[in-house]
Amino acid sequence: MKKWIFILLLGGALSAQAAVKSQNLAEKEVLVGINSVFIPSGFDADSDVSVIVSGIFPNGCYKWKDAQVTHKKEKGVLVHDIRSYASVNQGMCIMVLVPFTKEIELGRLGAGHHKLRFISGDGTYLEKDLDIE
Repeated sequence: MKKWIFILLLGGALSAQAAVKSQNLAEKEVLVGINSVFIPSGFDADSDVSVIVSGIFPNGCYKWKDAQVTHKKEKGVLVHDIRSYASVNQGMCIMVLVPFTKEIELGRLGAGHHKLRFISGDGTYLEKDLDIE
């Protein structure tokens, strides 16, 4: 009798584990906010510009994915919109704040005054100025 109970419990545990593994938990891509930006000095028109961003993910399910940069001109000023994305695992995760620091490549920017806008998921942005010689 004990043997049959053990076999039933083992079979139930294995089938529950297989059901969890068979679920294809898709990752979502979300726009994350940036808390601070470090812009090194000394860039000129011939150098590739990069900035260091940092922020905090709300839990352990978030993982840095990439950043997308769009370049445009507004009222004679070169504006660069930077959107930072994270992939979010839909499974179980640790519920702690997770800090991150990443380097974002902006490419070669022409000489002049540039505005860098780091856009958050709620539509607000952090704006920094950059002068290229």
